[in-house]
Formats: sequence, C-alpha cells, structure tokens
Amino acid sequence: MKILMVCLGNICRSPLAEGIMQHLATQEGLDWEIDSAGTGNWHVGEGPDRRSVKAAREQGIDISGQVCRLFRKSDFDEFDLILVMDKSNLSDILAMAGDDAHRAKVKLLLGDKIVPDPYYDDTQFTPVFKMIEAGCKKIIDQYKNK
Repeated sequence: MKILMVCLGNICRSPLAEGIMQHLATQEGLDWEIDSAGTGNWHVGEGPDRRSVKAAREQGIDISGQVCRLFRKSDFDEFDLILVMDKSNLSDILAMAGDDAHRAKVKLLLGDKIVPDPYYDDTQFTPVFKMIEAGCKKIIDQYKNK
C-alpha cells in the first residue's frame, strides 16, 4: 500500500501524518510506503515546521529528515490512497484529478472532519498530532487486510 498525505504547505500536518502513519504501519508489520506533499509551493525543499518536529518527537517519532515537496499529477498513478487534511486540500487535489479512478483515491483523513492547520497557534500542534494519529489508526484498521 502506498499512501500520500497532503496539506497546504507540507510543513505542519502532512509531515506529521506521514511520520505517524509510517510509525503505526511499521508497528503493525505492514510494508506500506508513506509520503507527504503540499498543494502550495512556499516551502519546497525545506524540512517540517520545528513545532511539528517537536510534537512528533515528544511521541517518539522522528520526522526531521522529511523534505517538503509539491503535489504532482503523477502522484495519482503512484499512490493507492491520497489522504488530505481539509476541504480546501480536497478540492485542490480533486481539481487536478484526470479521471474517476484518480478521484476515488482522494479522501479526507478524518472521514467527514478536517484536520485544522496549527501553523498560527503553537498550542495546537499536540492536539493536531492526536487527531492525525486517531485518523491514521482508523485507516490502518480499514486497509491492513486488503
């Protein structure tokens, strides 16, 4: 299974989601490949936000080696599942989809709820980590036997 996590800048939420999903998948013995990308190009080539790195580290997950990249149309063919953090990300990615098969791969990580962007509030990184972790656990339960 190949999963792509997507948020706006690929420095806060999607790096957390990549790290959390990879950590949980490895714990489950799943040979899954996880990556992340952003819909905006402001941070391409940079590492994750220091606050995301800290929130992950506090939970025993190291995301410091990740590098921000932009979502590309070829991701539709490369990944089995594309999980987005909010409705803006959802509409941006769906607008790039070439067909129904591509659109079917795109889902909100939390089902019908969004993962709020913690960028402007330092106190939200740990709560956002916990939200993403809960969403990742549900995805693993849903897909681990497929």
